[in-house]
Amino acid sequence: MNTLAEENYLKAIYKLAVLSANVSTNQIAASLETKASSVTDMLRKLSDKQLINYTRYQGVSLTGAGEKVAINIIRKHRLWEYFLVEKLNFKWDEVHAMAEEMEHISSNELIDRLDEFMGFPKRDPHGDPIPDCNGNFKTNDLKPISALAVSAGGIISGVRDHSVAFLQYLDKQGLIIGKKIMVKEIISYDNTVVLQMDSKVLQISREVANNLLIAI
Repeated sequence: MNTLAEENYLKAIYKLAVLSANVSTNQIAASLETKASSVTDMLRKLSDKQLINYTRYQGVSLTGAGEKVAINIIRKHRLWEYFLVEKLNFKWDEVHAMAEEMEHISSNELIDRLDEFMGFPKRDPHGDPIPDCNGNFKTNDLKPISALAVSAGGIISGVRDHSVAFLQYLDKQGLIIGKKIMVKEIISYDNTVVLQMDSKVLQISREVANNLLIAI
């Protein structure tokens, strides 16, 4: 049995490993908003449990066992987010903190029944893929709007930024999952992106365009 803190570390390492094969102590500290010294202590514990490969000053990677734990935590988190939005009518900007707590429920039978009850959803409310009971899932093949040329478009299908402020901004603009958009113009001065959505024309910053993902 792993502690809540250990599970949080494994999940953080898994997500950081998408960017680099060997994750640094400083990256983990920044991600979890804690001190590097505290991270070092936890990494030793996880290494002793054979959940990570850790050599000081050389970075961290998950073992097969560690990756399995991390994916299971992510699965539970995303299933709970889906449940809260689709079944309890919470907004997509309200569910992350609740799912952070619920992801640590240890009963895999409960999670499997939850998955079945909801019809085995493939993506959470933010467009992130949900692992199945065996830990298998499709990687995100989505592109940021910033990668599109003028006259190109697609369906809004995910976000990179899961912060409450960003999700509330998207809600206010109507830029939600499932909406079809097309790039009308890219303003050269500051790379503002002008979008056509339904009969509406709106402008978004380059930062927003980098964090809003579409399926082409």
